[in-house]
Amino acid sequence: MANKIDSPCISACQLKGGMCTGCERRIEEIRQWKSMKRPEKLATIKRAEQRRKKLNQ
Repeated sequence: MANKIDSPCISACQLKGGMCTGCERRIEEIRQWKSMKRPEKLATIKRAEQRRKKLNQ
């Protein structure tokens, strides 16, 4: 298992309603990314994936 978790940013940043339409992270999650520990990053990625799925339904 790799120690480093890359940011889910896809360089298509556009904020709408406090959320990036590119990576589906909330602004707070984006701001805090660098200071998050591994479990927090994994949880953030999971939430972003759930948001993306919900929007694509």
